[in-house]
Amino acid sequence: MAEKSLEQLKKELDITIVNIVVSTSLDHDIPLEKMAANLSNTEYNPEQFPGLVIRIKEPKTSALIFSSGKVVSTGAKSLEMVRESLNKIIETLKKINITIKVVPEINVQNMVASGNIGMDLNLNTLAMKLDNTEYEPEQFPGLVFKLPAAKATFLLFSNGKIVCTGTKSVEEVYRAVDMLIKVLKEKK
Repeated sequence: MAEKSLEQLKKELDITIVNIVVSTSLDHDIPLEKMAANLSNTEYNPEQFPGLVIRIKEPKTSALIFSSGKVVSTGAKSLEMVRESLNKIIETLKKINITIKVVPEINVQNMVASGNIGMDLNLNTLAMKLDNTEYEPEQFPGLVFKLPAAKATFLLFSNGKIVCTGTKSVEEVYRAVDMLIKVLKEKK
């Protein structure tokens, strides 16, 4: 049986990317005190944490900026939103006379997706039949399932809703969910 294309998987699976965490470097030292003093959408408390938090309204994202110019951005739902968010940060830096000359290279650290696999799941049974699971219903209603072959971790809920984390591309998300469904059908 031939492997399904990404387009086929996107049509078949009810999955949405809900958060992308990326890291990058602006290749420029950033005066965090100056940023915090001059920009309203920032939080900086160096006694507690060495990075400055900047919140961007549109697209709704947040980023940690370090004095070295390293940036960790979170909250975007697409790579286009990531780029847009980083461009807003670069524009914001111009307000304090810092010109970023590089196009930041985006390194995806994690993609989080959620969706519905369209089948009810008996989490007690799955906890016994699957390896790499954690399930404590008294503490949390979902089963944590690590799928090493897909380099992904899933939260599974009895109504068929899932959360997938640990992947680094849209294709990895869909391939991991496809693999998950095959594993679950084998164990039913």
